[in-house]
Amino acid sequence: MFNRLQEKLEKSFQTLKGQGSITEINVAQTMKEIRRALLDADVNYKIAKEFTNTVKEKALGANVLTAISPGQLLTKITHGELAKLMGETVEELDTKGNPAIILMAGLQGSGKTTHAGKLAHFLKTKKGKTPLLVAADVYRPAAIDQLHVLGEQIGVAVYSNREEKDPVIIAKEGIAFAKSNGMNLVIVDTAGRLAVDEKMMTEIAAIKNTIKPNETLFVVDAMTGQDAVNTAKEFNDRLDFDGVILTKLDGDSRGGAALSIRQVVDKPIKFIGTGEKMEALDVFYPSRMADRILGMGDVVSLVERVQDQFDEEEARKLQKKIAKNQFNFDDFLTQIKQIQKMGNVKDLMGMLPGMGKALKDVEIGDDAFKHIEAIISSMTPKERLKPEIIDGSRKKRIAKGSGREVNEVNQLMKQFTDTKKMMKMMNNKSAMAGLMKQFGGMPGMPGMGK
Repeated sequence: MFNRLQEKLEKSFQTLKGQGSITEINVAQTMKEIRRALLDADVNYKIAKEFTNTVKEKALGANVLTAISPGQLLTKITHGELAKLMGETVEELDTKGNPAIILMAGLQGSGKTTHAGKLAHFLKTKKGKTPLLVAADVYRPAAIDQLHVLGEQIGVAVYSNREEKDPVIIAKEGIAFAKSNGMNLVIVDTAGRLAVDEKMMTEIAAIKNTIKPNETLFVVDAMTGQDAVNTAKEFNDRLDFDGVILTKLDGDSRGGAALSIRQVVDKPIKFIGTGEKMEALDVFYPSRMADRILGMGDVVSLVERVQDQFDEEEARKLQKKIAKNQFNFDDFLTQIKQIQKMGNVKDLMGMLPGMGKALKDVEIGDDAFKHIEAIISSMTPKERLKPEIIDGSRKKRIAKGSGREVNEVNQLMKQFTDTKKMMKMMNNKSAMAGLMKQFGGMPGMPGMGK
C-alpha cells in the first residue's frame, strides 16, 4: 500500500537535503517532484496541483528552526496537508437507534458483501452490538449464500427471502425480524453491478428512502484508482451517502483513491479493508495514514491490533515468565499465532517506522511462519521448555524432523535469544511489536535480515 508513492515522496525531499534554508527555487523543484509523485499515484490532477501549491505557500512562509532541517520542516508541512486532504479527523459511525440501520452500496466486485460481514464483526466485537445481516441482492443467489457463510463464520444472524424479488420488501422484512428478535443493528447488503446504471441507482435510492438508514456506506475498490473516485461521485450525486469503505488497500494500490475521494465527494472515508480475514477492517485515521505514506509507520494502530488479540490473563502470565527469565519456545509459538490472527504480516510490519522501505521488494505470504512452526514442532517438550539444552546433535535432529537446514535452526535459536532479551526490556504488549521486528531474519523471510 502506497509503496511507490512513499518512495517518490522520499526522493522529492532529497532535493532539500544539505540546503540551509527553504527558498523559492529549491522548494519549487521539490513541489514539482511531489506533484509528479501524486499524479503517478493516480491522484486527481486538480487536487495534486492545489495540494502542492498549499504546501509551497506554507513552506515559504515558515521559519526554519536551527534544530530542524528544511527537509524535515517540509515533511512536517506535507504530513499535515496529507492528513487534511484525507479528512483530518476521524468520522464515527452513527449507530444510535433500536435497531440502527446501515445500508451498503457499491459496484459488483468491490467487496461489498464481504465488508458487510466485516462491519458486522467489527461492531459486534468492538462496540458490543447484536447485528443482523440482510441479504437484499435479489439478482445473485451466490451473494445470498456468501452472506450466510460469512454470518456463520462470525456468529451473526442473516435474514434472507429467496422467494421475494423486491429488495425494498426484503429490507423491511429484515428490519422487522431484527426488532422481533432483539437485534439492535441491521446491515443491509444490496445488489451491485459491473457499471453504474439507472436501474441500479433507482433501486438503491428506493431502499434508502424506505428504510431511512442511519448510515449509507459506499464500498469502493482502492485498486481502481481514479475510477473509484469517479464512481463515488456518481453514487453520491444520487444517494448522498454518509461515508466510504475503501477496500483492498493491502494490494498493489497506488493510493490515489484514498487521497482524492474526500476532496471530490466531500464525504469521509470511515473504514479501510486491509486483508481477506474478517478482522481485516480498520477505522480510517487520516493522520495515521499520512504517517504511513511518509514512511513514519503506524505504531498506534499496531498496538491497537495487539490489544485486540491479547488475552489479559495470558498477558499477566507471560509478563511474569518474562520477568523470571522463563520465556520459552512454547510461549514464542503462542506469540506467533497471536500475530497471525492480527492480519497480513507484511502490512503489520509496515506499521513499524522505517520498515516500509525495507519490505518494498519482499514477498511475505500467509505461510511465512510455517517454517518456524515446523522447527519448533520438531523439538521435544523438554527442548521447548528449556532451549538452553539444545546442542549440536539436537539441532541436527530438529532440522531433519522439520525438513529444514541446520543453519535455519541456528537462525531461529539466535532470533529467540534476541527476542527474549528484547521482551525483558518491554512491557507485554509493546513486546509483540518488537517480536515482529525480530522476524526479519527468520527462516522463510529471506532478504529481511537488514
